[in-house]
Amino acid sequence: MARVYNFSAGPAVLPEEVLRECADEMLDYAGCGMSVMEMSHRSSVFQKILDDAEATLRSLMGIPENYKVIFTQGGDSLLFSTVFMNLATNGKADYVITGNWAKKAFQEAQILGDAVAVASSADKNFSYIPDCSDLPIREDASYLYICENNTIYGTKFPELPNAKGHVLVADQSSMFLSEPVDVSRYGLIHAGVQKNVGPAGVQIVIVREDLIPEDLPGVPTMLRLRTQADAGSLYNTPNCWGIYVCGKVFEWIEKGGGLAAMGERNAEKAAVLYDFLDESELFSSPVERRDRSLMNVPFVTGDKDLDAEFVAEAAKAGLVSLKGHRSVGGMRASIYNAMPRAGVEALVAFMKDFELAHRA
Repeated sequence: MARVYNFSAGPAVLPEEVLRECADEMLDYAGCGMSVMEMSHRSSVFQKILDDAEATLRSLMGIPENYKVIFTQGGDSLLFSTVFMNLATNGKADYVITGNWAKKAFQEAQILGDAVAVASSADKNFSYIPDCSDLPIREDASYLYICENNTIYGTKFPELPNAKGHVLVADQSSMFLSEPVDVSRYGLIHAGVQKNVGPAGVQIVIVREDLIPEDLPGVPTMLRLRTQADAGSLYNTPNCWGIYVCGKVFEWIEKGGGLAAMGERNAEKAAVLYDFLDESELFSSPVERRDRSLMNVPFVTGDKDLDAEFVAEAAKAGLVSLKGHRSVGGMRASIYNAMPRAGVEALVAFMKDFELAHRA
């Protein structure tokens, strides 16, 4: 069977070149006689895989020396708690609520301490990013938290909030490595790799060293950033295969010109779909134009039955995973780094044909 164009929000499409490299090395990695899936995480072979992955990531993002890179497990859902436990030194933090994941992070923080929502776009079903130029951030808040790109609702912060001198924490899962980022503007970035970087099961945390507490009485060992930072991501057995694939993707991005080139390609690719949506008489985008994500593009016809028909017919044409999130309905095309422009063009061509058929 021929490969389909996979528009899944995550786990998501990976570069075909990377998949082929992994397949070639499946039984014997670099002449060691075994798969990465089989080797000890304490071996020198895996240590080099880990070191090379981190070095390439640091180069791609220009990560300053005073930031730690941690490859961990548990997903964003665990990190919502971990971030608060480690960075909310006085038990207080402020949040901007722009979708389900920011809301979940906020709710986890509320369980643990004093968390306040200083802005929200819930009033319009998270279809825009609220004005963050003059947020009522509490002076004693330990940090300001955002989900920078919203996978479900298809929004992205057009510029970073004015944090007013506070530490900025960002969940970048669905935009990670899609464009250049000034890491020095953040205190902590976390990202699940299953959307834009690798297979599910790896979480990347980039955190400024001075923000990592030396001791956290009462906090479980595995929820302390210091634990994994000091152990070089090897306190316990990591997701060796996932880190290996991430390293391959980092190299793929580097060979493709780095994040500047990737950002340009992603902007051009997204424009193909958004330009059609803006002209279409059948399909429309529910997102404010200035806040549109380049990674996740929700769209609707306005008729639930017609939406369902579109998703079913598109799948038959090799355009899969276009059903919108269950909380919003409609359709969603996730067009991450590894989605070729040809895939977006094929989707738009199908949408045009579908519109013509139903107009007739």
